[in-house]
Amino acid sequence: MVNTLEEIGFGGLKLVQSETGFRYGVDAVILADFACSLFPEFDKSVDLGTGTGIVPFILSHKNSTAQITGIDIQQDSVRIARRSCALNGLEERIAFFQEDVCRIDACCEGGSADMVTCNPPYVAKGKGLVNDSSAKYVARHETTGSLNDFVKAAAWLLKDRGHFFMVHRPSRLVDIFCSCRKHRLEPKHMRMVAPKQGEIPNIVLVHCVKNGGKELRLMKDLYIYEEDGSYSRQIEKIYERDKTDCGEKGEGAGTSVK
Repeated sequence: MVNTLEEIGFGGLKLVQSETGFRYGVDAVILADFACSLFPEFDKSVDLGTGTGIVPFILSHKNSTAQITGIDIQQDSVRIARRSCALNGLEERIAFFQEDVCRIDACCEGGSADMVTCNPPYVAKGKGLVNDSSAKYVARHETTGSLNDFVKAAAWLLKDRGHFFMVHRPSRLVDIFCSCRKHRLEPKHMRMVAPKQGEIPNIVLVHCVKNGGKELRLMKDLYIYEEDGSYSRQIEKIYERDKTDCGEKGEGAGTSVK
């Protein structure tokens, strides 16, 4: 397997990624920004479905004192995330574990986190087309852990009044809200994300509070691209980059590493 070492910005962070496996996208970046914009002063955060660790790394840049844990079921993803952690000198602040969200108690303590972020597989079990790459398939399709399993794990991890942030597809909103309320995670904020201004949203950001009051606030829509295909000014700000520094998909130029 050939990996690349990429400079992704955010204070000079570097990320190891597989050339052929699942690679992070804009959804993970906007999730990290969404969480920090609403709850910047978190102390202990857990990222479920962390992949190669992009969300924990961005969170570590935005909050320089927090302790962050990343959980993923894929061994290769966790191995790569740990390598990136060492390259960035963040071993004392970030830890990665290979575990199924259905067995989250094997690596984490219940009621210990004040924030949980989650970028789970979007496609429900038995739905959608099977991808040729097993790593990509597991990242995009519910295999062992369902949407409800991720929400249940988040609720178990959080302290009372802890904050839960998720990025998902608008088509799963009914499932998301039903599952969150079932596990006492009350939806507080929702932001729709569209490819371009005026187009139908294809991503949704949801913020919940454990045992929170019943009031959902809708935020102004976010759109990713301008009409010419370049990133919108909103996304440029989220990436903390000038337009000339942004890759087409938010990934920096990389060099091959073994």
